[in-house]
This record gives sequence, structure tokens and C-alpha cells, in this order.
Amino acid sequence: MIHQEHGVFPAVCPLDCPDTCSLLLHKENGKIVKVTGNPDHPITQGAICNKVRNMAHRVYHPERVLYPLRRTGPKGAGSFERISWDEAIREIADRYKALIASDGPESILPYSFYGNMGILSVDGMDRRFFNRLGASKLKQSICNSAGNEGWKSVMGFNGGTVPEDTVNADVIIVWGGNIVSTNMHQVVLAEKARKRGAKVVVIDVHKNQTGQWADWFIPLYPGTDAALAVGIMHVLFRDGLVDEAFMERYTIGHEELREHVKTYTPEYVSSVTGIPADDVAKLAELYGRAGVSYIHIGNGLQHHDNGGMTVRSIAALPALTGQWLKRGGGAAKSNGGYNSMNSEALERPDLRPNPGARTINMNRIGEALAMTEKPIRSVFVYCSNPLVVAPDTERVKEGFAREDLFTVVHDLFMTDTAKYADIVLPATSSFESTDLYASYWHQYVQLQEPVIPAQGESKSNVELFSLLGRAMGFEEEAFRESEEEMIARALDNPDNPYLNGVTLDRLKAERHVKLDMTPLESFLDRLPTPSGRIELYSARLAEAGLPPLPTYVPLKEGYDGVRRGRGNRYPLMFISPPNHNFLNSIFANVEKHQKMEKEPTLQIHPEDAEQRGIADGDPVVVFNDRGTYEARAKVVDKMLPGTVVSQGLWWEGEGRKQRANALTPDRLADMGEGATFFSTVVEIKRT
Repeated sequence: MIHQEHGVFPAVCPLDCPDTCSLLLHKENGKIVKVTGNPDHPITQGAICNKVRNMAHRVYHPERVLYPLRRTGPKGAGSFERISWDEAIREIADRYKALIASDGPESILPYSFYGNMGILSVDGMDRRFFNRLGASKLKQSICNSAGNEGWKSVMGFNGGTVPEDTVNADVIIVWGGNIVSTNMHQVVLAEKARKRGAKVVVIDVHKNQTGQWADWFIPLYPGTDAALAVGIMHVLFRDGLVDEAFMERYTIGHEELREHVKTYTPEYVSSVTGIPADDVAKLAELYGRAGVSYIHIGNGLQHHDNGGMTVRSIAALPALTGQWLKRGGGAAKSNGGYNSMNSEALERPDLRPNPGARTINMNRIGEALAMTEKPIRSVFVYCSNPLVVAPDTERVKEGFAREDLFTVVHDLFMTDTAKYADIVLPATSSFESTDLYASYWHQYVQLQEPVIPAQGESKSNVELFSLLGRAMGFEEEAFRESEEEMIARALDNPDNPYLNGVTLDRLKAERHVKLDMTPLESFLDRLPTPSGRIELYSARLAEAGLPPLPTYVPLKEGYDGVRRGRGNRYPLMFISPPNHNFLNSIFANVEKHQKMEKEPTLQIHPEDAEQRGIADGDPVVVFNDRGTYEARAKVVDKMLPGTVVSQGLWWEGEGRKQRANALTPDRLADMGEGATFFSTVVEIKRT
């Protein structure tokens, strides 16, 4: 493919999105001229979003970094000179050897996430390198760790309803997820169910595009979702809408739960969530009387102080009505557990000379860079842009501005973070390298092989960390393995029966291969929870000092219908979810996408706008003790009063403060040490 000048070639969307679409790349004169969907993929079926449709604009962007660079001016100024790869590798290796000698290997920290979802890009040679180096470990908990732990506290593993089966649902509840923008093929499946008579309910703090698409949109106060979930349980038990036989056979704790939910009356739930009591009861009746009901749990609601317990409370609902025995019934938070790879063979933790090395939580990177005891002396950033995506951005910026911090960034662009680097290295796009892709929603594994040559002097993560390993004198064969050898090792995971039959040879021949889903037929008989059953009561959570039963726990920073914000210094809840045309900070520098989104906006309820003398279109400053954020007011009634919404993560503008995460806290959630982006209070004023 790489050497063919003309034709149509298979590819995979690399974005951090559940759909992991199968693509077709159209080449003319050696360049990609069009990106379309692959109609042969059983799930994505040729439909793709506008983001990936315009991926060629990103691949051939005029500002793409194509050569290694060394900083020549102050950190943050973006002043660099071109150097060779030999110079760059030598300088990094020399600095690392010196740091290991003076401060120990834990003075070096890798910082990465899933800017490219390729398994080799983020869980492969990079992990081998930093393990062998003995660097500090990074806890990658910025996205889904709180919700995953909440889900696992009920079901034991990250797996739920198979997407294709959801067409059989009579009721589909999309809870806290803007799937029109972030999971478009689940929308397609829901539409098929709706044509059969299904009702689609969306529960969210903001009437986004998904809320507008719903048959019934239910707004609530941020962080109060668990109260609604337990309130639904109250009505299900009260009105005899539970499946007693299912609970007796497959769950533990249902009797304790039955007693526990008695205080969560519709009236109490209404006072907390802002949802009318009649609607709480109506929703519970709709859910409880449905033949087949499916709950799609979104990403946003876990980004609260109580995020783990929120997901736990919602995840417990299908067990009460026996939905797990019905095709298309149940729920899904993440299906990534079905395709878990052989991480030990891929990442090689056995290479680490110091297995007990410290772990730094990526949500606390600002705090970590300010440590004076055992300070971090170097950060290596790849597949991430922490100056935009990490919480408490002002503190993060202070850390990266340290002149004594040796920073390396491997990226396609001079990101806000790269401007603070000492060395910037050019990264390949996903269409220029070999990688393995597995969805955290559908059940197909896919192979990407290079379609175009590496642009400029860019290198993949596998190439880069192989070079660095050899420059450090690491002699292990692990640093000489090819991409294909690494993929074969990743797929060879006897502990995961769902990977049976998924091989490199099949992927090369078929491009996408479905997991072996036969173990799912009997999964309820062998759940990997401590009890082996669905745990409505969790002794493990009780031992950890958390409520063992689904429970509403008020936010540490934030309000609900009982604890209103009025009269407080910062009386408004600030929510910063994705917009339609960016994916986190990706595409925020692409002109076509910028034009579609225009500028950062702040959606504010008419009541809140009137109290502050703010009119639609006014420039405003959003602020709290952590920082400020500038946007243009958009006066709408798409959320309850007291909540303001700004969609999208923008790079720093020309003289403007437009990093939303300047406002967000780096506190950790109740489970999984997850992020608490949405447990943020602010005030607003006109500029």
C-alpha cells in the first residue's frame, strides 16, 4: 500500500472514540485525497463522522512538525531550531544517563494517554523503554478509571451488552453521554430499535445534540445521577417491578438494597436532582415495565467527586429487572474487557529493575511537578497534550515552565505542551505506521498497515523508543522486535477466551476480525467479582470505607437541588464536555474544524444571565480560585439554572485565556483515582 501511488486502501480511525471505524483511504499521486467509511465493516458499515472524514487535513497540515527540534528561546515561546535525529537521540540519552546517576531513574516521568488508540502507540515499546529505564510509573486515570471501577464493583469486569443486540431493546436510556457526537453508530442502532417501537430516553445535565434527538430528555443537576438511579430502584421495589428469581440466583445484597432504597422516594430524589417527582416515577415505570431495556452509560458523569458510585448505582439497575438474560437488555459502560491483550508480553514489566517504583497520577501532574522531595527532573510527553487536557492548567503550566525540567514531546504538532519542551520530536500519523486497534465498544479487532510514507522525518512510537533503548545501552531483544512480532505477542493471551481465533494472519487477510463471543453466553455463571455474583452489596467497598450499596454522595465541590449555589462566592456549576468537531484537544488547531466551532462559547441559562446583566453574544470571563477562562455567552435554556456549559477543549488563543481546564480541580474521584473535571464551581462576569 505504501508504495502504490493510486488506489483505495483499508485503514482504521485512530481517535479515542468507541466506534473505532473501519476506513478507506483514497490515494492519488501518492497522497490521501479522500477518507471514506468501509461499508464492509459489520458495525460501522461505511458511516464515519466529520472529524475523521477530514483527517487528511490533519495529516498534511502545513504546521505539522516534520523534523526534530531543539528549544532556543524561553519555555513557552515556541522558539526552536532544527536538529538531526542522531543529535536528538544522543541528547536525550545523555541527559537520562546523567539524571539516573544524580537523581535516580524515578526522576524521569512518562506522560501519555490515547491521542492515538493504536495499542503499539501507547502500550508497547514505550512501556518497555520506561520499564527498563526504571522511570516513575504513570497512572492513566484521566478518562474512565472512576466509572470502570464503579462498574466492576457490580459486574467484575469491563464488559456489557453487545452493541448489535441493542436493536432488540424496547427502552434505551442514554445516561450522561452525547452519543450523537461521540458514538454515532450506537445512534444508528438505537434508530433501528426506535423503528421497531423503542423509546429513547436521554438523561443529562445539558440538552446537547443527543438530548435534542431523544424521545424524552430529562435534565438534572450535575453529579446527582446516583440519586436518580437509586430513586428508580425505590419505585421498582415498591411497585413489584423487580425480577425476584433473577436476583435470588444471580445477585448478592438485594434484600439489603430493598431496605436501603426506601428513603429514596420520588419526592426526595426530585429535591436533589431537580427532576419533577412525577417524572422520576414515570421513568421508573417505563424502565420496569419494558420487555427489554438497555442503559448506555456515558463518559461524562464519572468525572465527578462521586463518579465511581454514580456508575455503580446505574450499573446495578439491570439486575433488578433481570435484563441480563434478555438479548439486547442490560447496560454498557465500556466493553474493553472483551479484547484485553497480553499486556505483560507487550509492555514487559519484567524488565523493570525497581518494581516498587512510585506512581504519579496523571490528574495530579501540576502537583507532581511542584514536588521538592524526590522531584521530577524530566517529563516525556507523547499521545497527549497536558497543558490543554489536564486539570488545574495554571499549575500544570507552572510546572512545565521550570527551566530545570528537561521535557521531551513527541507529537505531530507544536501543541501548547510542545512549546514548553526542550526537544520536540516529529510523530507519524496512524496512516504512516503499523498498529493494532481494538474498540472499547464493539467486538472487532483491526489491523492498520502504512498507507503513506512517514512524512518528513517523523517516526512512530515503536521506532522512537527502540532507538532510545539502544542508545541507553539496553541489550534486550525486546527493543529489536518488529511491529508484527509485538502484535502477535499482544494477541497471544490465554487468559482471555474472547481472543480465541484472533491472529495476525487473519487480520492481514480479513482486516477486521470479530472476537469469539461464545463465553458471553454463560458469563453470569462465572462473574469475576469476589462473590461470583452481581454485587448489589459490595463488601470490598465497605472495607475501603465507601458505601457498600448504591448511594447518592453529594459532591465535594458543587451543588444539588438541596444545596443551591446562590449566595456562595462561586455559585455556578461549570461543565466542559466535548464539542462536535474536536476530540479532546485534537483538531482544535485545524482551520476547517475551528471554523465549524467558531470560538469558545459559554451556555448560560436565561435566569443566570439576567442576574448578571449578560446578554446573548456578550464576551464573558469565567473564573474561580484556580484560573480564568474567556468565552462568548450563549443564553439558552438547555440546562437547569445554576449550570453553565462550555463545549470543547481549545488551544490557547491569541492573547486570550481559553483553556477550560484552568478552572477544573485535580482532586481525585471516589474510585479509581479518576478525574473530577465536572465538579467545578465558578462565577461569571462580562468583560
